[in-house]
Amino acid sequence: MVDLSRSLRMEGVSDPGLIRDHNEDALGYDPALGYAVLADGMGGYNAGEVASGIAIEMMAHTVREGLATRAAAALDRRGVPHARTVLEEAVFQANSAIHGTAQAQPQCAGMGTTLVATLFFDNRVMVAHVGDSRCYRLRDDVLVQLTRDHSFLQEQIDSGLITPQEARLSHHKNLVTRAVGIDLSVEAELHGYAVQPGDLYLLCSDGLNDMLEDEEIAEVLSDLGGHPSLAVARLVECANAAGGRDNVSVLLIEVKRPFPARGTLWQKVSSLLGGGKSRI
Repeated sequence: MVDLSRSLRMEGVSDPGLIRDHNEDALGYDPALGYAVLADGMGGYNAGEVASGIAIEMMAHTVREGLATRAAAALDRRGVPHARTVLEEAVFQANSAIHGTAQAQPQCAGMGTTLVATLFFDNRVMVAHVGDSRCYRLRDDVLVQLTRDHSFLQEQIDSGLITPQEARLSHHKNLVTRAVGIDLSVEAELHGYAVQPGDLYLLCSDGLNDMLEDEEIAEVLSDLGGHPSLAVARLVECANAAGGRDNVSVLLIEVKRPFPARGTLWQKVSSLLGGGKSRI
């Protein structure tokens, strides 16, 4: 198994905010595996906290098992990288575990969670998400939202019924159209992106982007991106200073150096030397 801890630096923090009396967000990350996940739970009593906790645990377990048997960069017969298959299976397992728990325990009925996860491999990243937790990328001081919210507001924006500016003032910000654990099955949205040294990838719950404009997030990352622990603390501080109306969680991944798959690197060298088949 490839160790990416020399290429990736990860820092995360979760805060209840100023209004809520408990925290229903959860996060997990493993720089060696190149894996990070953030979840924002929902449900009565403490059920949201239960749902996000199950999601983090099941996602991490499934990813570790999947990468123990096959490299993330390995391609299946369709040309699909194993990283995508692993994340799809992880979301499936998380959904099954949450839904099963909700069915078995009446106090957890109706619980669910949003989810956003990244898996880095071969100078790429696979991003999976369900709901309105987001993944951003900062490259050359330009912030780009890589995920598209699965939410009522996003559907209204896409239909041209409201503008993004009007959406920020809406009272329906928390209405998601997809969530993990609510139904027997859920469809995660997955996309792959090329990665460059110096990139910053930010996973966050809506407690951050509901409080801060993208320009404010970009400013913090541009100023403190080289110090991820300071950057995540500052983002939470800014969200709370803006009102802290929800739990706020942020997870930042800094790409320090390239991380080509070993087979990919050998193939490039071999082609330059005019070599034959790879033995790796």
